[in-house]
Amino acid sequence: QVQLVESGGGLVQAGGSLRLSCAASGSIFSIRAMGWYRQAPGKQRELVAGIFSGGSTNYADSVKGRFTISRDNAKNTVYLQMNSLKPEDTAVYYCNADIIPVGLIHEIRYWGQGTQATVSS
Repeated sequence: QVQLVESGGGLVQAGGSLRLSCAASGSIFSIRAMGWYRQAPGKQRELVAGIFSGGSTNYADSVKGRFTISRDNAKNTVYLQMNSLKPEDTAVYYCNADIIPVGLIHEIRYWGQGTQATVSS
């Protein structure tokens, strides 16, 4: 079975930084893309950043210039470096990965359990 294990959430003051990590493990044949979503109280879940296997990235407009997504393919791990954090960045952050498991030919989207990031003013 495939699992995504997240870490790095916590409390930080405005202007501070957090680094989120998400490692995929299990019977993995390939990973096409990995990314981060977030959901703030009273808001819909939104894409924060995504990265494809070739290295191309996408960012939400609200985080461009402040957040950086990166990927270590050898470790099946994706990172989200969050700098210059604002209170409006407070949310539960969810890791996701589009994975073809061993023994299958179909891509499946997996989700982490979520990690809380809280930015105080």
